[in-house]
Amino acid sequence: MTVSLARAHGTPCPTAVLDARTLPASEPELLARLTELRSALADHGAADVLKNALVQPSRHPLFDLDYRFVQSMPDRLDSFDLRGSCGHSILAAVEAAARTGMIQPLVAGCRVRVNVLNNGDNVVCEAEETSDGGTRFTAHFLCSPPRPVDELLITGEPVTGIRFDGRTVPVSLVSMGNPYLFVNAAELGVRTIGELFADDPALFDRMTRLRLAVCRAQGWDTTGAFPKVAALLPDGPGALAVRAISVPSWHPTVALTGATCLAAGAAVEGTIPHLLSGAADQPENGMLALRTPGATVRASARTTGGPHDRRLAWISVAEKQVDYRGHFLAAPTSQELSWLPQTA
Repeated sequence: MTVSLARAHGTPCPTAVLDARTLPASEPELLARLTELRSALADHGAADVLKNALVQPSRHPLFDLDYRFVQSMPDRLDSFDLRGSCGHSILAAVEAAARTGMIQPLVAGCRVRVNVLNNGDNVVCEAEETSDGGTRFTAHFLCSPPRPVDELLITGEPVTGIRFDGRTVPVSLVSMGNPYLFVNAAELGVRTIGELFADDPALFDRMTRLRLAVCRAQGWDTTGAFPKVAALLPDGPGALAVRAISVPSWHPTVALTGATCLAAGAAVEGTIPHLLSGAADQPENGMLALRTPGATVRASARTTGGPHDRRLAWISVAEKQVDYRGHFLAAPTSQELSWLPQTA
């Protein structure tokens, strides 16, 4: 089993990138191998690596890579969530694939087309700048053909009322890259951006419980990683302050798929991202600035059609830096991993 580590800036942890061609096809055998990997990572002081990217040259003529994401859950070494995706791990997988010779080396301006097997997403990773230690990307999430924006709404409505703590809390449930629930942070008692960005256990608890309330209301599994949750406040025209939860703690910034979902949601009239960002007063296809505790992320949604027939063509998120941490070989034994640094 070949393992590489790469980490996108502003993410909770590195991604373990594995060559899918060396892994079993059956899910039980695959998860057993991933459990072995997690045990070995923990033994080597890397128990925080909770993201796994399984990648191989694509069998599809329109793509360069087939990619599958597996989220390691923190409760047990053999606990995983195979639903959903991770945009930052897509970039990490592209970086590792290029460093290990699976695809061509990255140069400024080149584009790598990724087929996301988890959910059918088409992602183009464009290299902005390359260096010995990593690559800065723009990620483009494509809809081909362009998708009616109403189809991005999980419940079919821009706002859905959820019973929570004895009252009804309005949330927007949006799916683009991953399913997300967005809530006005004021509904959770947060009045300022300073309060939103504070390391507040009570806010973390309220957001976690709200996510569980949404799962129960929609009949979804409450033990997995999805949907993700983010609380929002307005931050000026075309801008939002965003506080998101990852697995198992606060996200230092916002997930790449979270930025994608926010840009998509802001393009749909009446959603919480649309209302709080003042999107109705901004130019169509303008840039959405997402201020987070760790960085400001900028995303743009390209839409077509008129007010009653708007369709999403693609979403772009720029200036995403990925650092390559190293390429290792795992011993074939099922008992341990022998870490042998390799040159990229």
